[in-house]
Amino acid sequence: MRFDGKGVIVTGAAGGIGRETCRQFAAEGAAVAVCDLDQAMAARVAAEINDAGGVAHPFMVDVTDPQSVAACIEGAAMALGGLDVIVNNAGIREIVPVLDLSFEEWNKVIAVNITGVFLCAQAFARHLVAADRPGAIVNLASTLGVQGAPKRAAYSASKHAVNGLTKQMALELGEKGIRVNAVGPGVIRTPMTERYFQDADYADGIRAIHALNRWGEPGEVAKAILFLASDDASFCTGTTLMVDGGWTAGKKF
Repeated sequence: MRFDGKGVIVTGAAGGIGRETCRQFAAEGAAVAVCDLDQAMAARVAAEINDAGGVAHPFMVDVTDPQSVAACIEGAAMALGGLDVIVNNAGIREIVPVLDLSFEEWNKVIAVNITGVFLCAQAFARHLVAADRPGAIVNLASTLGVQGAPKRAAYSASKHAVNGLTKQMALELGEKGIRVNAVGPGVIRTPMTERYFQDADYADGIRAIHALNRWGEPGEVAKAILFLASDDASFCTGTTLMVDGGWTAGKKF
């Protein structure tokens, strides 16, 4: 039980990777703040965890709003009896050619995917420093944080920025006892990506871009997140752990 007595915040926790991450933290003894813009879905995930014998509290948070983020951090600290880990999982993406991408959609993706990560990580770190408490931050990057893909200009830019922010915060917060890392998933089958798998030819294409010849599952990313958040990764900071089935290892010919 690596997280007995630990308080963990997960954003974007209502489904997919976020939900599974909450479940795995709770299974390893953590008290979990299930945070999402969709309060009803957050409550559902928290209820699942509590019904299974874990400890979870739902919170509504808009990661693009500093006041909402601050209220969530403080509320979670009170409910959980202290904070030790935050997982910045909230994210969205566009599927639009760069020449057609609107300013509004660009701003929306950037606001959630990188500004939201910054606001949540900053508020969490400020809380830890004020409490003189060590901790861990795990950010969700992507394979598109190290390369590009068609029709993903804002998403790719935001995930490249997550990797840069992860390194910068690791440099500045290490002396405070706060480790900052990221995970870079490949294609993971979640509610957000489910449409990809409804076309057999497209699904075959997804298999083909991964060296392991398959897509990933949320639990596989969650395991990597828990590793980076745990004492097992006590000398890891400023790194991005790719959980991509070999996507970024190279292309098969």
